[in-house]
Formats: sequence, C-alpha cells, structure tokens
Amino acid sequence: MMMRFYKNFLRHLRSIGESIFFLGDIISLIFRGRVRWDDVLNQMYEQGVQSIVIVMLTSLATGTVLGLQGFITLQRFGAKEFIARLVALSLLRELSPVFTSLIFSGKAGAGITAELGTMNTQDQIQATRAMGVNPIEYLVVPRFLACILVLPVLVIISEFLGIAGGYLIAMSQARLPSAYYIHETLQAVGFVDFFSGFIKVFFFAFIIGWICCYQGFFTQGGATGVGRFTTKAVAYSYIAVILSNTVLTKIILTFWG
Repeated sequence: MMMRFYKNFLRHLRSIGESIFFLGDIISLIFRGRVRWDDVLNQMYEQGVQSIVIVMLTSLATGTVLGLQGFITLQRFGAKEFIARLVALSLLRELSPVFTSLIFSGKAGAGITAELGTMNTQDQIQATRAMGVNPIEYLVVPRFLACILVLPVLVIISEFLGIAGGYLIAMSQARLPSAYYIHETLQAVGFVDFFSGFIKVFFFAFIIGWICCYQGFFTQGGATGVGRFTTKAVAYSYIAVILSNTVLTKIILTFWG
C-alpha cells in the first residue's frame, strides 16, 4: 500500500515538473518570436467555432434565469427596479467569465487535447522532430495563444447575451421601460466591475491552454489513452478554473472592492 502511494506520488511529482518545463518551453518560444501567426488564426477560428454556439445559448439562458429569479426575489421587497443592476454585475463580475471558461475547456480544450493526443499516439509529433521542426513551436504554441486570444472574445459575447436575457425578463415580466433598463445597466457597470471579471479570463485561458496542451502532448496508450487524457484535461481545467477564481476574486476584492 505504501509502495503504491509512493509510486503515485513520484509519478504526480514528475508530471508537475514536466508540465512546468513544458510551459517554460512555450513561453520561451513566444518571447523569442517563434510564433506561426497563420496557424494561430486558424486555431482561433476552430476554437471559436467549437464554442460560440453553446456559449451563446448558455449565456442567454443564464441571463434569462438570473433576471427571472432576481425579479421574483426583488419583487418581494418592492425593489424590482434593481433587476438590471443585479444581472449586469453578476454576469460581469463572476458568471460570464467562469461559465464561459468551463464551456470553453469542455469544448475547445477537449478538442486540443484530443488532436495533440492523436498526433502523439500516431507518431506524428515524433515525425515533426525527425523533419527538424520543433513540435512545440509548430503544434502547441498556436493552440496555446489561440486560447488566450479567443476566450476573452467569447466572454464579451457571453456578457452581452446574458444582459440581453435579463432585458427580456425585465420587459416581459417586470414591465420595466426599455430605456430605464439600459440606463440602469450603464449606471451600474463601472470600469472596476468590468475589469474585475475580465482580468480573470486571461488567467483562465492561460490555465486551460497549458493543461490541455500538456495532456495532449504527452498522451500515451493509443486510442484509449486519448480518451483518458482528454477526460483528465477537462477535469483538471474545471478544477483549476474554479479554484483560481476563488483566489482571484479574493485578491480583486481586497485591492479594488
């Protein structure tokens, strides 16, 4: 029992070390300008297409439910006029960045891991090395950068659609004037509110890109291994996003309120 625990501990420790050196190689290539921007743009398109529809539907539904629940709760206190503020601040500060990141990791992140994992199990990564091409530069860096560039755009789309969902409820259920809802939304949202949620997105994108690229690049075990490592990548991304959100929220609230 102790021997098994010791072996598992060493395996996880080695995996952590490999992932850190792997990230170091990625960042080193980026800062040295070894970026294939055509591949980055292609990856941005693919990752965006994989995630955009489900992000839009989820965001609209989230804003609608948030508006409806907010209306029912605030109406009890005669404060239904604050629905716009509730929806806007909740989405910008927490819900849109976190929900969109989780959806992105489950769709685009899983796709990244599966692609790289399939390449590795079919010896395509080794083939790039044999041709004198750095596989991290050719395969990983474009996917990693695309994550960092695409996810913020998806979050902005999510925020607009979420607010639109709350707007529909305010018009149909709360019977608030359209101009009043828009005015209250603009009044409620300040730079700090937008910044406090938006800055998290870059951390989430960094984490998702790192985890999914690493798991895919070091996939083992053939087709079964691809499925197993893809599941691990999504699970680790979920955990990392949720835990990092807790830490970042505490830091942001400490310094900016």
